[in-house]
Amino acid sequence: MSDRYIIEVRSQAAGIVVRTPHGYRFFAADPRFNRLEGRLFRNAREAERAAMRLADSSLKEAA
Repeated sequence: MSDRYIIEVRSQAAGIVVRTPHGYRFFAADPRFNRLEGRLFRNAREAERAAMRLADSSLKEAA
């Protein structure tokens, strides 16, 4: 199991997660995902789902 993963949303880098003793911490690679910055997730998949939800909500707000 890896200690870090790139989180992508629609083929764009949203951020990375780095394993810590308490879970995976998110670091935004794109300002659109700053709301997730520093947040702790149980696993990388959970972080990916959160990034997808954030991206989807941003699209709905723009429409």
